[in-house]
Amino acid sequence: MTQNSPVIIAGGGIGGLTLALTLHQIGVPCLVLESVAQMRPMGVGINLQPNAVRELFALGIEEEALDDIGVPAREWALVGLNGKEVYAEPRGQLAGYNWPQYAVHRGEFHMLLYKTVLDRMGPDAVQLGSRITSYEHSNAGVTVQVTRENGTEDRVVGRLLIGADGIHSTVRAQMHPDQPPIHWGGALMWRGTVRMKPLRTGSSFVGLGTHEKRMVIYPISPPDESGTCLVNWIAEVTVDNAEGWQQAGWFRPVEVDRFIHHFDDFRYDWLDVPDMLRRADSVFENPMIDRDPIPTWVEGPVALMGDAAHAMYPTGSNGASQAIVDARVIGAQLLAQGVTPAALAAYDAQMCGPISALVLRNRGAGPFGMLNLIDERCRGVFEDIETVLPAAERQAFMANYKAAAGFAIDSLNAAPPTLPVGAQLHGG
Repeated sequence: MTQNSPVIIAGGGIGGLTLALTLHQIGVPCLVLESVAQMRPMGVGINLQPNAVRELFALGIEEEALDDIGVPAREWALVGLNGKEVYAEPRGQLAGYNWPQYAVHRGEFHMLLYKTVLDRMGPDAVQLGSRITSYEHSNAGVTVQVTRENGTEDRVVGRLLIGADGIHSTVRAQMHPDQPPIHWGGALMWRGTVRMKPLRTGSSFVGLGTHEKRMVIYPISPPDESGTCLVNWIAEVTVDNAEGWQQAGWFRPVEVDRFIHHFDDFRYDWLDVPDMLRRADSVFENPMIDRDPIPTWVEGPVALMGDAAHAMYPTGSNGASQAIVDARVIGAQLLAQGVTPAALAAYDAQMCGPISALVLRNRGAGPFGMLNLIDERCRGVFEDIETVLPAAERQAFMANYKAAAGFAIDSLNAAPPTLPVGAQLHGG
C-alpha cells in the first residue's frame, strides 16, 4: 500500500458522495463502492439545514444548482389539531443565518452530487454494482471484500474505509456484531408528492397534528405559471409496536385508501388534507426507524458516517444535513492529522457523543415535541395559544433543539469554515 492508495467509501448516497467531493477538494485519493447497479433519483422531499448548505457552498455547489432541484425555505410552522397556529418562525437567511435552508427533492439532490463527483473526479470514481461484504484491517491499512454485480468477488486495498452504507450498514454490522436490531418506536409514515398551491408564505414547512397523528407539508419546487408547485407531504400515525415490524420490507408503494381514514377530520378553510392525499401522484409506506447509539463509530482505520453511524428519526429534518456535516468533519480531521486512524479517532471524539444524544432526542419527537405538549395540555384544541403554551416557553423549546442539532444561529454564523479555504493535504 502507498500514499496513493485510496480512501475507500462504502456507499454512494448523500453522505458518501459528499465525502468523495471533500476528499477530492483536499487532494486525498478516494474510491466510492456503491451496491446499486444504476443511480436513479429515488425518494421524495428532504430539508438541507443552513449548517449543511454552508458546507455545500464551501464545496462549490451554489444556490443556482440548489434552486434547480428545490426551494429556499422561508418559514417553519406548527399548527394544532384545530388548524390554529402554535408556533412559527422564519428560516434560513430570513431568520438571520448566513446561509439559506433548502427543501429539495432527495433524488434530484442525490443525482446532483453524483454528477458533480463524476464531473470532477472522472467516471471511475464511483464503482456501481459493488457491494462491500467484509473488511480486514491492520496498521498498514484496510482490505475490503467486494461482490460485483456479475457475481464475481475481489479485494480492494485502501488506506482507510469509511462506512457510508446506510441504516443496514454491512460495515457497522461487522464493527458492532452484537448491536440491537433496527429500532421502531411505533410511528408509521406515508410519503408522497402532489401539485398544489403552496401554504402560508409559499415556502413554508408546516407540521400539523399531534404525536398520535400528524402531517408534514412543504414545497420542493418553485411555483409554475398557474401558481402551483410540487409539494412533499408526510402522513404519520403512532400504532402499537409491541410485536415489532411485521411487514416483509421497510419501504413499499401503497394505495391512499390504506391510511386516509386517519385524517378524515383534517379539514380546514386553508387546507383539505383528505383531498390533498387523494390527488397524490404516488404514495410510499415506511416505518419511522433508527438505530440505538453505539459507543464508537471507529475501529482503527475504519469509520462510520451518516445513517451507518447515527440513523435517526426524521423529526428534526436533519438526517441528510448531518451526513453532509460528517463528511466535512472527516475531511477537516484528515487535514489536521493526515490520512490516519488518528484522524478518524478525532472525528469520533468530536461527533459520536453529541450526535448519539441527538438520535435519542429525536425519539422524543424532536421539535415536534411542542405539538405533544399542546396535546397533553388541551388535546390540540385552543382559542389562545398563550394560555396553553406561552411564547417564552415555545421559543426556549426550539432554541434548545437547534443548539443540540448544531444549527443555533449565533454559533453557526460565528464558526470558522470547517475546512480552511483552499487547504490541501500534502504527504499525508
